[in-house]
Amino acid sequence: MTVQWAGLSPELLLGLDRSSGEQLRVQVERQLRDAIRSGRLAADERLPSSRELARSLGLSRGLVQDCYAQLQAEGYLVTRVGSATRVAACAPLAAPVEPSTEDTAQPPRLIADFRHGVPDLASFPRADWLWAVREAARRMPTSDLDYGDPRGSLGLRRVVAAYLRRIRAAAAEPDRTLICSGYAQGLALALQGLARAGVRAVAHEDPGSPASTSAAVRAAGLTPVPVPVDPRGIDVAALEASGARAVIVTPAHQWPTGVLLAPERRHALLAWARRRDGYVIEDDYDAEFRYDREPVGSLQGLAADRVVSIGTVSKSLAPALRIGWLLSPAALTAPLTEAKRSADRGTPTLDQLALARLIESGRYDRHLRRMRTLYGARCRTLRAALSEHAPDVRLTGLAAGFHAVAHLPDGTDELAVITAARARRVGLYGMSAFRASGGTEPSQLVLGFGDVPERAIAEGIAAVGDLLGDVRMPKAGVRS
Repeated sequence: MTVQWAGLSPELLLGLDRSSGEQLRVQVERQLRDAIRSGRLAADERLPSSRELARSLGLSRGLVQDCYAQLQAEGYLVTRVGSATRVAACAPLAAPVEPSTEDTAQPPRLIADFRHGVPDLASFPRADWLWAVREAARRMPTSDLDYGDPRGSLGLRRVVAAYLRRIRAAAAEPDRTLICSGYAQGLALALQGLARAGVRAVAHEDPGSPASTSAAVRAAGLTPVPVPVDPRGIDVAALEASGARAVIVTPAHQWPTGVLLAPERRHALLAWARRRDGYVIEDDYDAEFRYDREPVGSLQGLAADRVVSIGTVSKSLAPALRIGWLLSPAALTAPLTEAKRSADRGTPTLDQLALARLIESGRYDRHLRRMRTLYGARCRTLRAALSEHAPDVRLTGLAAGFHAVAHLPDGTDELAVITAARARRVGLYGMSAFRASGGTEPSQLVLGFGDVPERAIAEGIAAVGDLLGDVRMPKAGVRS
């Protein structure tokens, strides 16, 4: 679809060489002709008025009118009485680019796509967000339009700190709170700060997010070290043996196994950090959503001098907002601030002020209550569907968040199940992708239901239920 430019006369870049000896009219005609033939100016696209183009090029209006008339006669332009000059729908084009020989057919639409890490995008509170943006724009002083503090708006830092003290029992202070552009940037900043503090190796949970985490650690010039997770959380004894001086953990709802870091492990982890003069990076990624148990406080609230806590609104609102925060130990605040200044000078201020208004107004809490109800219903639907169609499959990790782990019967080929399910238009994802080794044993699936409606959950599980409990699934790529 052609863009329809608003305004009296859209601008157009043309360059004239007055020292070339080529007539100016010929130059204008040639450049307009080339712009149309190359597709730079699309069919039905509006051109500047002859008066405005003449003014911008320093030419007479009559010369531009003559150029337009010539190109109209050649079939490049069309002019209607009372309307702007436009590119003709049938204007001559340059030879088309040869189409790719690759298969460009769109894959069939899935019945259900159990992808993980995505909230219900349709439930984003658009009306509340628009209200918050208007309120922020109306109230913000002119000085807030400047670059400002790289740590972020003081207004949002105060609100976030107060919110985290209330909801997560965090030891949060505005001066040690930094606003960032989502978790990826928050992690990058934290790792840069650790590198400046002399850290050389950073441990991470296994299973976890080995590809993205290892890449981020290496980008900071550090060495990633996987450390195993068991049903009680990260293995602190293995962490001690790893030689790392920092570790990235998801203690409230381990990603992706869903286990809670046991109380004795929490204390052991913090004791390790003090003993090693090390640091813990706490990814508090979906702490707002709890169903089957009482919420647990953040690690940062127990050891503010040893824990960098990272949170975002990517799961509670939408990834598109790209707003997050770090709670920094005092010793790391200055290097983290400098790293943020070097990265981008600061996260967009108007969005920060809008989020502050959304939280202060109580509309954010109201949205979270609504989403807990919605995700709770989807969680129950997933349980019921598996109970009906794949009763041999055990489900864990459902106490919080919006993903679960399905434990397939011993001997089931995880990759074969995923491949066969895709053929039935259901997207499934294996735990092997989250293991540092890539191993497929034990066979497990990570089922995200945040952005999957209840009806799609039921239909998707019904479509693949027999696959999930079939230990005779052939190995991927092998005929049965």
